[in-house]
Amino acid sequence: MNYIKLGNTGLKVSRLCFGGLIIGPLQANLSIDEGARIIASAFEMGVNFIDTAELYGTYAHIKEAIRIAKIKPVIASKSYAYSNESARDSVEKARREMDVDVLDIFMLHEQESKLTLRGHRDALDYYLEQKQKGIIKAVGVSTHNVEVVEAAANMPEIDVIHPLVNMTGLGIGDGTIEEMLAAVEKAYNAGKGIYSMKPLGGGNLIKSYEDCMDFVLKIPFIHSIALGMQSIEEVKMNISVFKGEDVSENIRYALINKKRILHIDYWCNGCGCCVKRCGQGALKVANGKAEVDMDKCVLCGYCSSVCSMFAIKIR
Repeated sequence: MNYIKLGNTGLKVSRLCFGGLIIGPLQANLSIDEGARIIASAFEMGVNFIDTAELYGTYAHIKEAIRIAKIKPVIASKSYAYSNESARDSVEKARREMDVDVLDIFMLHEQESKLTLRGHRDALDYYLEQKQKGIIKAVGVSTHNVEVVEAAANMPEIDVIHPLVNMTGLGIGDGTIEEMLAAVEKAYNAGKGIYSMKPLGGGNLIKSYEDCMDFVLKIPFIHSIALGMQSIEEVKMNISVFKGEDVSENIRYALINKKRILHIDYWCNGCGCCVKRCGQGALKVANGKAEVDMDKCVLCGYCSSVCSMFAIKIR
C-alpha cells in the first residue's frame, strides 16, 4: 500500500481510504461484528485511513475493528452540527463511541455553498478551539459542490477537503468534473489535504470500474480516495487495484456485476421529506409515493435518514 502526507496536516494516510458509509444502517446495515471484521481486514492489509460520519451510525463498527486488528487508523468524521453546543455533542459522541481521545480529522458535513459555510461557522469555530486544545488534529469540510471547494481553498483555517470526484462528474451539485478538478487542484496547491469520495458514483459507474479507478488514481492532486466496501472480497480487490496488482477474475466479475438500487417500499406515504433531503434531485413524489431516478441517485442513503416510515433502503 502506498502512503502519502495529507497536505499540511502532518497525517500520513494510505492512498485507499475505507469509506465507512456503506457498512452502516443507511446502506448494507451490517451487524457490528460483521462490519468490524471487514474493516479490520482492510487495516490488516495496509489501509490506515477510514472515513465516517455521525450520520452513518458506524462508530461502534470502527471501535470493534480497532480492537480486532489492534491497529489504530487515521479516522475522519463529520457532523451536521451548526452551533457550539451541537458541535461539542458531536465531538464527544465520536470520542466516546469510538473510544478515542483524539480525533484525527473532524469536518463540517456536506456543505452546499458559501452560505452554508457561514451558517455552520459556530460549529467550525468550536472544532478549531478543540484543535488548539489537541482534541482534534485537523479540521475540514465535505462537499459535493465546486463552490465550497473553491471557498475552502481560500480559508486558512481549513486543513482538509473531502470533495466528490468521479470521471463523469455524477453527483456534483453545481458544475462539471472539469470545474471540480480545477477547484481541487487550487485547494491542493494551497496545502489542503484532499481525499475524494464516490469514485464509482455511489455504484452507478460500477460497470466502468477499471476506467473509474484509473481516472481517480491518475489525478496528481488527490492524496487519498475513499471507497465504500462491504465485503472482504471487495477489500481485496480494491487493495490490489491500488497496489497495481492483478485482480482475481472471479472476484472481479462477481463484484462488478453486483447491481445496487434505492428501493422504496410500498408503505411510503409520499410525505416528501426524502425529496427535500436529496441533494441530487433524484427523488420526486408521484401518485402519492416517492420515486427515484437511478440515473441521478448516488446511493448515499441520506434520504433514508429522514424517512419516518423507514420505507427507503439500498439493496
